[in-house]
Amino acid sequence: MPVNSLMKTLINTLPQAGRVEWIGIRPSRTEAMKSLQTVVVNAAGLDGDRFRGSAKSRRQVTLIQFEHLPVIAACLHRESINPADLRRNIVVSGINLLALKNKTFQMGGSVLAYKGLCHPCSQMEQRLGEGGYNAMRGHGGITASVIQPGTVSIGDEVSYLADTEGQ
Repeated sequence: MPVNSLMKTLINTLPQAGRVEWIGIRPSRTEAMKSLQTVVVNAAGLDGDRFRGSAKSRRQVTLIQFEHLPVIAACLHRESINPADLRRNIVVSGINLLALKNKTFQMGGSVLAYKGLCHPCSQMEQRLGEGGYNAMRGHGGITASVIQPGTVSIGDEVSYLADTEGQ
């Protein structure tokens, strides 16, 4: 098997399924996150989130990997970190979010498409303290757009559906 074919096969083999660990919405740019048990995902984003209503946005939903929270905390010399301080909508465990690049994935009753990396913003210094921005670099998660509306709850499965490259 040629190397390019092998790499493509490896990239497109994602047997793991993840799990929703935490959900939050950002009512406004500076307002504190609100933690939820369940959220409605509409065509334009999450109900109650400040990005909802921008149907063409690449950043309708933001996700971060649960496994990165201890890394961010360690970079800040803390024992733990509150997901709400990271300003991401959904914390997911058990699946490498970067492996979802150019893919659609199901989360609860909704279908999302990977759109890009979610880089930290200057608010990380305010939320996490000095060094917060740099602690988040490389651990900021991903952005996604809504393909199919639905409901997402804590404990729901997150799984790869299909490739979007070339679509």
